[in-house]
Amino acid sequence: MFNIKPLSSEFDETIQQKIDTKTKPLGALGDLEALALQIAKVLGKESPQINNPKMMVFAADHGIADSGVSIAPSEVTAQMVRNFMAGGAAINVFTRQVGLELEVIDCGVLQPFESESGVIDQRLGAGTGPIHKRAAMTLGAVKQGFDMATARVQLHHQNGCNLIALGEMGIGNTSAAAAIMSVLTGIPASDCVGRGTGIDAATFKRKQMLVEQAMLLHHSELDDPMQVLACIGGFEIVQMTGAILAAAERGMLVVIDGFIASAAALVAININVDCRDYMIFSHQSDEKGHYLMLEFMQAKPLLNLGLKLGEGTGAALAFPLIQAAANFYNEMASFKDAGIEI
Repeated sequence: MFNIKPLSSEFDETIQQKIDTKTKPLGALGDLEALALQIAKVLGKESPQINNPKMMVFAADHGIADSGVSIAPSEVTAQMVRNFMAGGAAINVFTRQVGLELEVIDCGVLQPFESESGVIDQRLGAGTGPIHKRAAMTLGAVKQGFDMATARVQLHHQNGCNLIALGEMGIGNTSAAAAIMSVLTGIPASDCVGRGTGIDAATFKRKQMLVEQAMLLHHSELDDPMQVLACIGGFEIVQMTGAILAAAERGMLVVIDGFIASAAALVAININVDCRDYMIFSHQSDEKGHYLMLEFMQAKPLLNLGLKLGEGTGAALAFPLIQAAANFYNEMASFKDAGIEI
């Protein structure tokens, strides 16, 4: 479905030499040096520039939420989306601060938004099916979600964007993400299901039971990543997966947020492993399974702040570090330029 070019290692030595000969001790900028190498490989080894970056927040509701797996009811999804559009959420604060343009995409919130709200309509339905009782959606809905996400990424690419950051909003979506994680990694659901928004012990036990029930219900159909999305995914997870693959196909960087966005990244890797090279993992969240998921994908996150909010907040907070990696690569003098002999 996606023709993603694997990153070549042809110029790795050239890029690394440019990094190593900057006016600093070898390796002194730590993880920023590995990030600069990745940025240069994706955006060009001479002078990689981050242009017109976008924060894309995908919102949707989940049928499993009706069974009490969160401290909040499904209606909060729409309320938070309205908060995003009013500029009052954490993601608004952070994107304003770092200069990321924010857009909010309705992938399937229970009630549609008015056209004048500014929310982008890419609805696949009014919330998914309860995954512990039936499939979240049809395979056709997954493909439609990929098409919608691809079209949106293509629009940004045509307008000169070469970096997208992904966030999400959806009550119940940590349940779907935990189920996806368990299926695709083989890690027991008990190690994947976390406290989400801060549920109590009884709710946590019910959440774990329902995730295990969902996996058992659909086990015969979970041998293909597209079917995984159809059976136990979420509308926003589907479109984040599609956005990752579409961006990688176009040679764009993709900044992954927390647990939910990482679940989409995991699915994308299972569809086309070459997309992994284009991903920057912004942070390790406080959600129980995120560390194990990152470890499975051999991902080293830039930050570890104990975040558990979602919305793309970790990706926004990491964005200045991504800029710093590109900027030191482009602007920092070499020993030769500075006339320093060592």
